[in-house]
Amino acid sequence: MPDERKRTVFLGLAFLVLLVVSSVENAIFFNVLGDIFPPLEVLTVDIVFIQVGMLFIHNVLVVSLILLGMTFYVNLVISDFFKREKYSHIVLDHPRTFALVFTIMVVFLSILRGSSLLGGINVELLPLVLLVSTPIGIVEGYGIYLTIKKTLSREMTMKSLVYIYVIFLIAAIMEVGFINLLIWAATG
Repeated sequence: MPDERKRTVFLGLAFLVLLVVSSVENAIFFNVLGDIFPPLEVLTVDIVFIQVGMLFIHNVLVVSLILLGMTFYVNLVISDFFKREKYSHIVLDHPRTFALVFTIMVVFLSILRGSSLLGGINVELLPLVLLVSTPIGIVEGYGIYLTIKKTLSREMTMKSLVYIYVIFLIAAIMEVGFINLLIWAATG
């Protein structure tokens, strides 16, 4: 049991360190985001690969941080850190429900963050942003849902992780396509 507690503490420390690193990456990512989507006249195949790569890596970092956080939580509960708490296992007993609620929350906050790149959250443009973001949000949401559900159910395998990362690669390709389509529609 002491090894489980040490592992849980190390997972928590790793989560905190990576949360800080993720915050820095997020700030850099959103500062550089405008620069990686140039006007369509200068758009080349290598720029598209860079766009897809950056979005994919960003999404993988986000979902990996979620995975690490959920793994930390599962280990906290399993290691009896909350043994006096009456409802400590409720999230582990109902992983689908929690995964669905958490996914909706993450996707909605992601859409709000993305719309804030347009110069602030404009309530009038929010329905359009939601409409354009829906296909990408569905794919990314499915990936987040699977990550959380499999982690809380303690069913995460390497095959599952590869499958989840492929989902986020597809989402990155879709997102680059939609963004470039919006740029073309706005300028053309």
